[in-house]
Amino acid sequence: MDEITRQKSPDGKARILLIACGALAREILALNEANGWDHLHLHCLPANLHHTPDKIVAAVEKMVAERRDDFDDIYVVYADCGTGGLLKAACDRMGVQMVEGPHCYSFFEGNAVFENLGEMTAFYLTDFSVRQFDAFIWKPLGMDRHPDLRDMYFGNYEKMVYQAQTDDPALTELAKKHAQRLGLAFERRLTGYGDLEASLAALR
Repeated sequence: MDEITRQKSPDGKARILLIACGALAREILALNEANGWDHLHLHCLPANLHHTPDKIVAAVEKMVAERRDDFDDIYVVYADCGTGGLLKAACDRMGVQMVEGPHCYSFFEGNAVFENLGEMTAFYLTDFSVRQFDAFIWKPLGMDRHPDLRDMYFGNYEKMVYQAQTDDPALTELAKKHAQRLGLAFERRLTGYGDLEASLAALR
């Protein structure tokens, strides 16, 4: 996704570049519009980097190096996302902050709440992954070609939890169908934007 470009922030706030996961694009744009955050400018990296988390750090480092001089500050809108702490270490070296949490499912739920849930047998979907289920989950795991892989991948899960950012009945029905395809019980939680909203609201 191309960066949202503006010459300056009309309210005089520092211009901040958000380097974000493409899976969060819709949510960040919605928050920016709802809150009038004209000082936050979005550049998304491909959502499919989640399939190769070892490439996330290099992609973020490259973008920071390329755009550092164009903004007053940079904020990385990734959690750890499977990097094993390497993304946090890289952000510390570069002097930029990032969203706290192990992954987006945690900060959408609220990191403190998620930590206490202890849901070891839950598979999570967000608005993005409900919409992109086939492209982001079903096909990359090869289940479109080999449906029998479902039990291998999901046999130890008991339920699918849909963390809904928006109250959309159509998305809820679609999420239920995904749970049925996976053979899992279904639970929906209207989490909203969780800690993502709070973290962006704090940027000045």
